[in-house]
Amino acid sequence: MHLMKIEELISPLDNRYSLKIKDLANNFSESNLNKIRFEIEIEWIIFLCTHGGNSFKPLTASAKKNLFKIKNSFNLKSSKRIKSIESRTNHDVKAVEYFIREEMKRFPNLSKYEYLVHYALTSEDINSLSYAVLIGRAKEIYLKKLDILIKDLKSKSRSWASLPLLARTHGQAASPSTLGKEFKVFYQRLLRQKDILKKMRPLAKFGGATGNFHTLDLTDSKINWLNKTNKFLSSFDVEQNPITTQIEPHDGIAEIAHCIQRINNITIDLDQDLWIYISNDIFKLKLKDGEVGSSTMPHKVNPIDFENSEGNLGISNSLMGFFAEKLPKSRLQRDLSDSTVLRNIGMGFAYSYLGLTSCLTGLNKIQPNKEKANYELSNNWQVLSEAIQIVMKIEGYDNAYEEIKKLTRGKTINKDSYHELVDNLKISRTSKNKLKNLTPETYLRIASKLAKSQL
Repeated sequence: MHLMKIEELISPLDNRYSLKIKDLANNFSESNLNKIRFEIEIEWIIFLCTHGGNSFKPLTASAKKNLFKIKNSFNLKSSKRIKSIESRTNHDVKAVEYFIREEMKRFPNLSKYEYLVHYALTSEDINSLSYAVLIGRAKEIYLKKLDILIKDLKSKSRSWASLPLLARTHGQAASPSTLGKEFKVFYQRLLRQKDILKKMRPLAKFGGATGNFHTLDLTDSKINWLNKTNKFLSSFDVEQNPITTQIEPHDGIAEIAHCIQRINNITIDLDQDLWIYISNDIFKLKLKDGEVGSSTMPHKVNPIDFENSEGNLGISNSLMGFFAEKLPKSRLQRDLSDSTVLRNIGMGFAYSYLGLTSCLTGLNKIQPNKEKANYELSNNWQVLSEAIQIVMKIEGYDNAYEEIKKLTRGKTINKDSYHELVDNLKISRTSKNKLKNLTPETYLRIASKLAKSQL
């Protein structure tokens, strides 16, 4: 078998980013896929002999011990042998079956159980369960990284809960907020998606050639094989889809893919906002010795982590979108195009994982530029026009909005002109004092409370 050299690797996942996605790469590797298939096949033999009824010979203690010995012996040599067999069979699951038969021949007391390898199964039963296991484990790896990002956002939202910020709608100056409250928005959005993703469980089928349990029912029609196979799948922490064609229709994978797309989009939204805040000098980037921002402009300190995050999340979106669109479709009872596509499912997870990692790296480099934030606020007193027209409405002015619009729209207002505007209003002295006590830095209302809340 030809082993790829580093200079032959086409994907950055396999070289540039390999150390950052090591756990996901190990999980989705073809070697691990074959290991899971291998373990499922052996566990199925044990299950049939234990729970399959009178049609199957009970396993002796020594036979069971030897089966576990085979199961626990899987290593790199095993993986290479399976690939060697596959080069002849041109069928990956069948190659695993033949390899198990080879291993069983090493133990004379297993010869009478050899016929049970892949008994009453189709390759899709094994693949369906195997990918459900892989995706379930990948989900746990992914959720740990997502949880770190969520906790970081929560920490920053509390730390910066009271730091005033000029909000911008349509890019224009708008009613002030705080840095902490704006971070709380992203915390809340990602937390919701994390909870949704956490509840999603991979689905698998185990009903044979076209999902009708033909061979198992033929073996013993008195047994409720739907319940039996459900018990078997549950031992792998996988939920059974009982009504299928030859393939599990992958709606569950599509749901997971869509959820990760939403997580990607929320994080891209965060990346882009932070990029703009950095560009506007609301955040400064911490300097790192030896780091270069430009090959020609020595002064540059770039928000490269947020750019890297955005790019990798975009690639993940493309992949996850394709998986969600393609995988639930199969011609009649099955076609093999899903098998080809499923081999790439790990890439969708990996690029999203990279995006979350880069976003976290960027978040660790930013620090608020309070002086610039206050400068922006002090130069945009017109944002208090909202407060003016509301106070006027409280005093009964129906056309308050239109009046203040004429006086403020498109104009830059400072402290003096703001106070002059308020003094000229035909409202009570109490209301004038209320408005004159406001500043852009203090017109924050409950932003700080929202940032600190347990919502």
